[in-house]
Amino acid sequence: MNGKYELVIFDMDGTILYTLDDICDGVNASLSKHGLPVRTKDEIRRHIGNGIRHEIESSVPEGTKESMIDAVFHDFHAWYEIHCNDRTRPYDGIVELLEDLKQAGIHCAVVSNKADYAVKALNEIYFKGLLEAGVGEKDGIARKPAPDEVDEVLRLLNMERNRAVYIGDSEVDIETAANAGMDCIGVSWGYRDRKWLQECGAEVIVDDVSQLRQLLLGESL
Repeated sequence: MNGKYELVIFDMDGTILYTLDDICDGVNASLSKHGLPVRTKDEIRRHIGNGIRHEIESSVPEGTKESMIDAVFHDFHAWYEIHCNDRTRPYDGIVELLEDLKQAGIHCAVVSNKADYAVKALNEIYFKGLLEAGVGEKDGIARKPAPDEVDEVLRLLNMERNRAVYIGDSEVDIETAANAGMDCIGVSWGYRDRKWLQECGAEVIVDDVSQLRQLLLGESL
């Protein structure tokens, strides 16, 4: 154990799981159902991390009525609850890293603006026994970049924030860590690149899982 962190809190989409294809398929299936134009994968990628409501609002044509946005949003969830794992996969080396963190006595958890049902389902499929808590978007807890999801993990695991580090791939994650008052590590293999993360204020960025492993299990920040 590096002696600095007792808890590692990960973002999900673009950090520990590649989820872009399934999110893209779900958004476009929902748009198509209502006769709306579909979006490219790159257009959808840019908004991942802000919650699916924001994703839908950014994907519908300008001037779309709120009732139509509500319908597309509802249909996305109906689709995604069934198909959230069609083409999703962990990034290479993530499962092994989580196993080694557990072996080293470091607790791990995930917070996400993904719907809570999907966070829990994907945790069960890919990270059972490795992530001790998972909190997604749900009623009663403000979504990131508010610190509420992080605070909920700290409460569930009875951990102190000054012994925790937050890891994510977007500007939302950088803001979340700042709002939660904890260290942050940005990862450039997700849905934002290194340059974007730097422009958003990330002070520590890793480009692959081996670099992240070195920070968490070798050298400290």
